[in-house]
Amino acid sequence: MKKILIMGLPGSGKTTLAKDLTKELNADWINADDIRKKYNDWDFSKAGVLNQAKRMRNLAARSKKRFVIADFICPYEDGRNIFKPNLLIWMDTIKKGKFSTFDKTFQKPKKYDFKIREKNSKLWAIRVANKLIKYKWDNRKPTIQMLGRYQPFHEGHLRLFEKILIKTGQVCIQVKDVYRIGDNPFKFKKIKSSINRKLINTYKSRYKIMLVPNITKICYGRKVGYEFEKINLSKKVHRISATKIRKKLRREGRLK
Repeated sequence: MKKILIMGLPGSGKTTLAKDLTKELNADWINADDIRKKYNDWDFSKAGVLNQAKRMRNLAARSKKRFVIADFICPYEDGRNIFKPNLLIWMDTIKKGKFSTFDKTFQKPKKYDFKIREKNSKLWAIRVANKLIKYKWDNRKPTIQMLGRYQPFHEGHLRLFEKILIKTGQVCIQVKDVYRIGDNPFKFKKIKSSINRKLINTYKSRYKIMLVPNITKICYGRKVGYEFEKINLSKKVHRISATKIRKKLRREGRLK
């Protein structure tokens, strides 16, 4: 059994991440607020907080599952030493908690496995899960299609991939066969390699890459078993242009 501690100031997103990660890992989940309610213990002095760490440790030890997730503030290094997590996730998303109790006394962890600075729990649940278990691609599972030229695969494509990945957990990236049609200088092999460089370490087998014909139109008679959805990205991401990237590569002599 591995103990996962999700810690951070009140309001940093610990519970939301714990909920999503519990689903990804099929884990047991121990929530600090629920435990305090159960024991009617609202002592937030340092001694009370350390006692809560002992209680969370003992409850985690009872788990029969492969993973148990505990989300609590755990503001002191002493408390983290008491709980002894196998994996520590620090939710560093806010500078001040929604309650001021721990703002001044909170001790930032010196060692951690993940330091999360954005409230994007579904994506981070996938990222953390991929470090702990091997995801098995399933052709029968609902899957998102991501169709494009990717000449080249850039940061905007990556952000789109991450947005859609959280919807089903796996993505089929389809690369249109357009090499040397117009300004499309990259072969499929090079595109596939560049996609893997961006994705493989973090998302492993959550995606497949395939070469498809030069699809220019998608027609349907009626929607049966699928749907079309536009993904809204930030203006900053929308401004990323493969055309501009190709021009820059040519100026630098890295592309003919």
